[in-house]
Amino acid sequence: MKIKLIAILTTIALFSQSANAANLIEFWNSPQHGGNVFNRMPASSSLYLDLSGYNASWVRIAYGKWESEHRDFLIGDADHFRGIIQKDLVKLKKEINNAGESGLKVVIAPLSLPMYRWAQNNDNRFDGRLFENEENWKPAIAFWLELATELKDNPHVAAYNILNEPAPEKLNGLPEHSDLTTMSNWYKKAKGSSYDLAKFYNTIITAIREVDPHTPIMVDAGWYAAADSFSYWDHPLKDDKVLYSFHMYEPYAATSAPNLKRKTPYRYPGVVPFSGDKKEMWDSSRVDTYLNMTVEWARSRGIPVNRLVAGEFGCVRKMNDCAAYLNDVIAAFDRNALHWAFYSFREDAWDAMNYELGVKGNVGFAYWEAVKNNKPDPSKYKTSPLFSLIQKKL
Repeated sequence: MKIKLIAILTTIALFSQSANAANLIEFWNSPQHGGNVFNRMPASSSLYLDLSGYNASWVRIAYGKWESEHRDFLIGDADHFRGIIQKDLVKLKKEINNAGESGLKVVIAPLSLPMYRWAQNNDNRFDGRLFENEENWKPAIAFWLELATELKDNPHVAAYNILNEPAPEKLNGLPEHSDLTTMSNWYKKAKGSSYDLAKFYNTIITAIREVDPHTPIMVDAGWYAAADSFSYWDHPLKDDKVLYSFHMYEPYAATSAPNLKRKTPYRYPGVVPFSGDKKEMWDSSRVDTYLNMTVEWARSRGIPVNRLVAGEFGCVRKMNDCAAYLNDVIAAFDRNALHWAFYSFREDAWDAMNYELGVKGNVGFAYWEAVKNNKPDPSKYKTSPLFSLIQKKL
């Protein structure tokens, strides 16, 4: 009788694990809307409670700015990976649980991997070593094997985002926003090499599945996750729990902070440089056309549209046209029922995309003192007409 009871309990446990594993991908079957938290230190629980209170369902967390006793948080040293730093891992797990207990599903998004240090932690120098040869993939695989082993049973984790904004094409002969023919010709030469981002992802996903067969995996497009950079992939990835992510800041010349410093800033809608020195009219129609490249690519490869994610999007809030831009971009996402996460929510070192401040609001002296002294952001926030554009869509 005792043996039968143990067998029954074991069966129930296995069924429960299987059901929970299935739910991980089922979360992404319907549109999920959220925000990015890319703060310089772990966030307060109130930040996640407030984001959840705005009806966000998920948060994409990057920990790359957090302080560590080592050169690179969690990794230890991106030049010589020797294993995850346990003290840092405790911080990360606490952050995940804080967000999850506030009602948010969490996507973990490393800004750096072994052999690929994020430029802002690297004296603003691009680090492309990861893609120089396949030998350099090995420490990145080892990192993800260890991290997946640690996080695989966490009920709050909705996806592993392998690497934020990879750019294997950057120094290897493919100009940003090239036409499809140019991209396809480049990929014919790069396919199967260490610069083949799809091959890298397939390799690292296979390794992760050895320890975690269930957690969805999010992969950014190349060229800093540009929405047109999936276009040259001639096949989907092998795993059936993959989410394909892109970021939307185009036309960057109009949406970025440097535009505010121009004597005559570019406007949206308006004629703006894109893809080199070429100038184009960017309006709601052009936004649609650009974003539809990813949708059309997915459909042509048999990938369900509910596996597409706009992992980041935004514009500098003091751009007078930011509201119009946000409205057009979100409308384009929602027409295709895409998942999305705005950038960013209450960033504690940079206020340019903190939409709760509105178009003209400022964070004040205390904010910058906190940055200087590495203290938590003391600001009190509330919604604004600009943020309400996002809030009503969450």
